[in-house]
Amino acid sequence: MATALKSRLSYHRRLFLLLLVFSWTLVACFVAFQYGREKHFKAERLNARLQLFNLKMLDALHEGVDPATFIVTHDEPFEELRVTLIDRSGAVLFDNTLDTLPAANHLDRPEVIEALAHGSGYIIRRHSASTDRNYFYSAMLGDDLILRTAVPYSVPLSEVLAADREFLWFMLGITLLMSIAGHFATRRLGHNISRLNDFAQRAERGECITGLKPFPHDELGEISNHIIQFYARLQQTTADRDREHALALHEEQEKIRIKKQLTNNINHELKTPVAAIQGYLETLLANPSLDEKRRTDFLEKSAAQTERLRRLLADVATITRMDEASQLIQKEPVVVNELIDEVAEEMALKPAEQRLRVNIDFPKRVEVEGNPALLASIFRNLADNAAAYSGGRDIYIRLLDDTPEACTILFADNGIGVGEEHLAHLFERFYRVDKGRSRKLGGTGLGLSIVKNAVMIHGGTISVRNRERGGLEFCFTLKKKS
Repeated sequence: MATALKSRLSYHRRLFLLLLVFSWTLVACFVAFQYGREKHFKAERLNARLQLFNLKMLDALHEGVDPATFIVTHDEPFEELRVTLIDRSGAVLFDNTLDTLPAANHLDRPEVIEALAHGSGYIIRRHSASTDRNYFYSAMLGDDLILRTAVPYSVPLSEVLAADREFLWFMLGITLLMSIAGHFATRRLGHNISRLNDFAQRAERGECITGLKPFPHDELGEISNHIIQFYARLQQTTADRDREHALALHEEQEKIRIKKQLTNNINHELKTPVAAIQGYLETLLANPSLDEKRRTDFLEKSAAQTERLRRLLADVATITRMDEASQLIQKEPVVVNELIDEVAEEMALKPAEQRLRVNIDFPKRVEVEGNPALLASIFRNLADNAAAYSGGRDIYIRLLDDTPEACTILFADNGIGVGEEHLAHLFERFYRVDKGRSRKLGGTGLGLSIVKNAVMIHGGTISVRNRERGGLEFCFTLKKKS
């Protein structure tokens, strides 16, 4: 039924009915709230007049004046004022409207309960069983008595507490004016919405939406024109968004492919040292009578393969940490000069056949914000790579540029370099120029990949080329705050 009604009513009428219900509901809530406030204010004012009479009478009773005498000699604030004296036990001691005092205990009366708790209290309308009438009660607590005054809740009193009718008529007029204004506003808006619906249907069908007749240049028309422009831009960028999604999907698939490739390469690299260690140990176990020299030779080879395995696992752990949690890597101020000095000291401790001279040209102190271990791995891996494969005798570490934002560093050797066809692949994981020689020297194939990732994590870039006078030259930047 609701669907059928919706189909019979135009958008303009449905919007107008919704606005009408909303505005009338809002005004009704405001009127109810204002009426409650006004009634509460008038009741407080009525209670204040009765409380003033109560206070005067309690003072007179404290001085010994008889309650009946006080009532006769003083003007009452209202006609038919009922005055009742109640002791703290709830018994009625005096009532000017009754010939016989009621025996009922009055401690359960709301106004008495409030007076005992707060010193005074009132209730707007409550029926009295003694007189069979409704009253407005006001009670005040004295030293040992509770004085309660009451005004009959008659037509005059109800009119006193009633809401201001002029206010109600005023709110009714405002609501009618809002309804009339809403009718014309929703009619204009409904016309625009109908045109927008037609436009949206054309856009969904893939029809050209440019060149449409613009809406009038008023507030609603401007909004509609902006919507049309938005849809036009949206239609133009749909192809771009599709291309971005395809690119993101390709990148995700490439990440999966690289991870699979890394896993396969790791498995392959692990097999060689594990198989070698297994072969040496099985030979030792199967030939307990081997001479001491052969046994020592096999154990040394097993130890060398174990060291290679350890380095491989350490490098894999480093690569994985940089890939999976680079944003969680802790960074702190690091002095680059100190890292270079450490590399030079480590190089001086290498065997003579692997030792290279380290020539440092760092004329100033350079400090960056980074991870000390990863920054040290850049220089250590480059130095180890030069010592193992360059065939040269010198390493050159030079500060090319230093700005408040970044520093640029050159790391080079004077060795044999590599073929031009290999340069583009040097930073790939497990890529080796001479596979047999690399494994023989204990390389893991991950050193230069670790270097590139560490530089990128510190906001920099790295490149490599052959030097004109022989050897490789790495040039990289490090951001001061990455």
